[in-house]
Amino acid sequence: MAEAGLAHTRKLTIIAQDPGLRDEKDQILTTEVEVPLEELEPGPRGYRAYVIDYDVSTRTFYRPFELSPFRDPYKKPSFEQQPTAEDFKEYNDRLLNEPGFHAQNVYAIVMRILSRFEYALGRRVRWSFDGHQLVIAPHAFADANAFYSKEERALMFGYFRGRLGTPIFSCLAHDVIAHETTHALLDGLRQRYTDPSSPEQAGFHEGFADIIALLSIFSLKDVVSTVLRWTEASDPAPDRSLIHAKYLRADRLKDFALLGLAKQMGTELSGVRGQALRRSVDLPSDPRLIKQSEYEEPHKRGEILVAAVLNAFLHIWVKRLNQLGQTSEGYYGFDRVIEEGAAIADYLLTMCIRAIDYSPPADLQFCDFLSAILTADFEIHPDDSKYEFRKVLLDRFRAYTIEPTSKAEDAMWEPPNVGLTYAHSHFENLQRDPDEVFRFIWQNRNLLGVHEDAYTRVISVRPCLRVGPDGFALRETVSEYVQMIDLRARELADLGIQKPEGMDDGLLIRLYGGGTLIFDEYCRLKYHVRNKIRNAERQTQRLKYLWRFGFFQEGADAQRSFADMHRMRFM
Repeated sequence: MAEAGLAHTRKLTIIAQDPGLRDEKDQILTTEVEVPLEELEPGPRGYRAYVIDYDVSTRTFYRPFELSPFRDPYKKPSFEQQPTAEDFKEYNDRLLNEPGFHAQNVYAIVMRILSRFEYALGRRVRWSFDGHQLVIAPHAFADANAFYSKEERALMFGYFRGRLGTPIFSCLAHDVIAHETTHALLDGLRQRYTDPSSPEQAGFHEGFADIIALLSIFSLKDVVSTVLRWTEASDPAPDRSLIHAKYLRADRLKDFALLGLAKQMGTELSGVRGQALRRSVDLPSDPRLIKQSEYEEPHKRGEILVAAVLNAFLHIWVKRLNQLGQTSEGYYGFDRVIEEGAAIADYLLTMCIRAIDYSPPADLQFCDFLSAILTADFEIHPDDSKYEFRKVLLDRFRAYTIEPTSKAEDAMWEPPNVGLTYAHSHFENLQRDPDEVFRFIWQNRNLLGVHEDAYTRVISVRPCLRVGPDGFALRETVSEYVQMIDLRARELADLGIQKPEGMDDGLLIRLYGGGTLIFDEYCRLKYHVRNKIRNAERQTQRLKYLWRFGFFQEGADAQRSFADMHRMRFM
């Protein structure tokens, strides 16, 4: 296969957002994305993703789609003559009705998101389950839902009949596919984030998945270009290489079609044209918001996180355009506007993904993620003066009453205590061996503040090579350990933790803690990001929240599945 040896990627056609996003000729907006080049079995079935198109509702097994390594069968046709409305309809019908395109669409988007994570983190990213291939079911069932299932090692996409009787496929929604893929990847990176904890840990899974989905679409320049042209359709610039500044204010850009999640599904389920399932960017920066009871629901809580990041994106984009300058008539160069917007979205996407490595492995809160973003970006890009990503993010998070966990002046994680011993640690083994990392933790348990009586386990050791925007290479090793301890409710007071009112003294309670160790290229500890078992304030808040919502009741399902959470949100 000579051609494959010359390239590392290939281009595949996908739907840009969902079939509801169409141009002035009613043609579904598509784009081409680059995915890793690999020899595929029918399905497509590759080394990390495997499409199995079986519908449990109708007991239908669709023929595995065979994707040629040398061509894209669904590439938008280039017509020799002026295309007719019938030509556009024929192409739309292929995208909407052919199971082969549905299989290509989910495979390409899943692989794009996976490769985006691997680029940002500087290493291969594994799934959380035992196995290397994630199963993708484009037509899994007849229901207005889509979810990731760790037990099935799969992404399941549903379909339903719309208001006019036409089928609506979640497997054709770019943002839905990217959202569910992010759940699977985040579960592999931080398996304890699905444990019963605070509303923010559950909300983080949902909010982070929305952020990745929306920014991944915004980083596609041709998609942003097409949609931005629509916003000025009523009053276009006389020179099509320009766009007027009035369309580029933050308040106007908030109405951008690409900032809503699952627009077609939201329209069909609500009966309101253009109604996305979620438009978190519209949330007001009201300090009282995070304290309202309705925002204890995971999806609603996650919207606060999404609002902070997306509003930071818009602020940075507008600020950058103001720095570029405009003509005397108030116009900007259109191509430069698009280039800046896509570049900012792509950089923010990278920042958010890299921040996972700098986040604690258990009991995550938004304030932890904020310090993680700032620290991870500083390590790879110390000079933030051009765009001021870190300053703007800090300001936007604070506008939603999210203060960084770190109390340092720059809000970044502080280096660990001096005096750590490396006398019995082996350089090579610290980069890959969990037992060697545990030995380092145990030798330094007092300085690291680990709980000696808790069950402690090192769950990952991951060498990384990250590359910054200036080509600077950063070598690190990221390791996680978790701690668990079981005790009776009456014993909580010994740790300074308040027992929820009404809880029986004899009830068995499990407390979680843990830390992330960031080693430099010489295996010296740079950061120790942790949530301690002895953090009385957080443990008290966690227990009160779980007690109030019945997690300790006999027979209660403490970990609602992603499927249930998504179904509740859709309804």
